[in-house]
Amino acid sequence: MAATGLALTSCGRFTVMPPPDGEPVVLKPADLETTWTDDDGGTITLKRDGTFIADKICVAVSWYDGLTWSGTGTWKENTYKEQQSIVAVTFDDAQPVGFDMTDPREFKRKPDSYAALRQGKVLMLWTAVGDPDNDYPHCELTSPAS
Repeated sequence: MAATGLALTSCGRFTVMPPPDGEPVVLKPADLETTWTDDDGGTITLKRDGTFIADKICVAVSWYDGLTWSGTGTWKENTYKEQQSIVAVTFDDAQPVGFDMTDPREFKRKPDSYAALRQGKVLMLWTAVGDPDNDYPHCELTSPAS
């Protein structure tokens, strides 16, 4: 009996946290082209020309906690199954990823992807952060207009 309880408890550690509350939504370009803010005051401004400016924004960083990034880059929107906008952002400059500072590959990043949700009148972009076994909070960005 104790072994079953232990097995069930440990199984829960291998699941990914569910997404934040909200309904998947396809956003119009005008909805995306604004300044999005995270819970700690970090901002990313998505511009009409496909560029962005970020100031201490939360990002999806595997196995890390508490990193924020600032800089410029490009963004593009795709849709997932015609039901949800996915915004991919790519920073112009290398960002610190990894412990081995002597390996330049540790500084290359893939685009971060944020999925769009609507919570009532609030629009949100979100991504999972860190190691899924540690229940880190999601990176959530909201827009001022809704």
